Parts: sequence; C-alpha cells; structure tokens
Amino acid sequence: MTELAAPFDLAMPSFLQHMRVLESAGLVKSHKQGRSRTYELDPPAFFLADNWLDIQRKHWNRRLDQLDSLLTELHSENTHE
Repeated sequence: MTELAAPFDLAMPSFLQHMRVLESAGLVKSHKQGRSRTYELDPPAFFLADNWLDIQRKHWNRRLDQLDSLLTELHSENTHE
C-alpha cells in the first residue's frame, strides 16, 4: 500500500479510501498478508467499464453531431435572411 501510494500527494487514509472505492467497484482486488496489503487490477471489470464508456462515447458523439447539424442549419437560415 505504501509503495502504491508514494507517487500521489495524498495522506494514507485518503489514499486508502480511494482504494476502497475502486475495490467496491470491482476494479481492484486486495489481499492482506501479515501487515502488508497488496492490490491487483481486475481486468474483466475494466473491459466492462470500457464497453460502457464506448457506448456512452458513441451516444454523445451522435448527439453532438445532431447538435452541430442543427446549429449549422440555423446559422445558414440566419445568414440567408
């Protein structure tokens, strides 16, 4: 845990809280052995998150394209008046 937290400017309790959130989301797994706690990524969970993000990205790209078309059309109408 200490080695993992070292690059971040967070107090250990704050870092631990972040790790617990990641663990409760299923993105990491932790194992305690003696006084040491180790964390490992859970790749299948990241694949699920990536798929969800891809769906959201496609949805919002489509919506933004629709907005762009509408704004272009409105701008075109205003310049022709």
